[in-house]
Amino acid sequence: MANFKGHALPGSFFLLFGLWWSLKYPLKFLSKKNKSSRLCFDRVELIEGVVKAIFSLVGILAEQFVPDGPHLHLLSQDRQSWVKLMNWQHSTMYLFFGMSGIVDIFTYSSLRIPVGIDRLMLSLAVFMEGFLFYFHVHNRPPLDLHIHSLMLTAVFGGSLVIMLEVFLRDNIVLELFRTSLAILQGTWFWQIGFVLYPPNGGPEWNENDHGNLMFITLCFCWHFAVAICIVAVSYTLVCWFVQIRSKRASALEMEQLGSSEKNSLLSGSDME
Repeated sequence: MANFKGHALPGSFFLLFGLWWSLKYPLKFLSKKNKSSRLCFDRVELIEGVVKAIFSLVGILAEQFVPDGPHLHLLSQDRQSWVKLMNWQHSTMYLFFGMSGIVDIFTYSSLRIPVGIDRLMLSLAVFMEGFLFYFHVHNRPPLDLHIHSLMLTAVFGGSLVIMLEVFLRDNIVLELFRTSLAILQGTWFWQIGFVLYPPNGGPEWNENDHGNLMFITLCFCWHFAVAICIVAVSYTLVCWFVQIRSKRASALEMEQLGSSEKNSLLSGSDME
């Protein structure tokens, strides 16, 4: 992960899931009364678990089998030193998200898994992400340390929110808050890549400048504001979609009712 692409990969992972959740949870909340939609969303959760497991597997393979990766070797050939521990940390992070995906698959398949286990496993996966993050940024330049520390705010916050979802199931406020934090993680991974590993040979940041630390803190707040706006816009669009769909359904029912009444009147007149 010590390059731009290594930060873009998990950033895309969180960003895609955050954008998907920003549409899924409002639609699920606004379609609660529809019984057929419940079965549909259970299938969606199952597919989401499969996608999460596949993404995690891709992340593990990318960390392990890049040209300079550890290739599943934890110790050097002379067994005197560790091999690419940072890659191993990132692989471990993906491992827990893969386990979360597998638990999702079991939860929404025919197996009877206790309610809340899927959220518990996701909370643990996010917590492990923050736990590993916290212990691999020591002894780094101030800007590097600070920009990763800001990420921990979103990570541990997300873990706490998901843990609350274990006990407060289908709470739309918690789900939307978790969604905004997932989008924040995704965009912030990209921001870290642009700052620490500028693509295309861009100018490098002075990692010891206090002004850069202050500006990056502002950037983090702006990223969160953008994430909240994305969730708000998605919720609004889903509301409009549901309203338009319900109006069309009502109009169709009225047309069917009117046609049935006409048919009954015509049949009555024929009988006379």
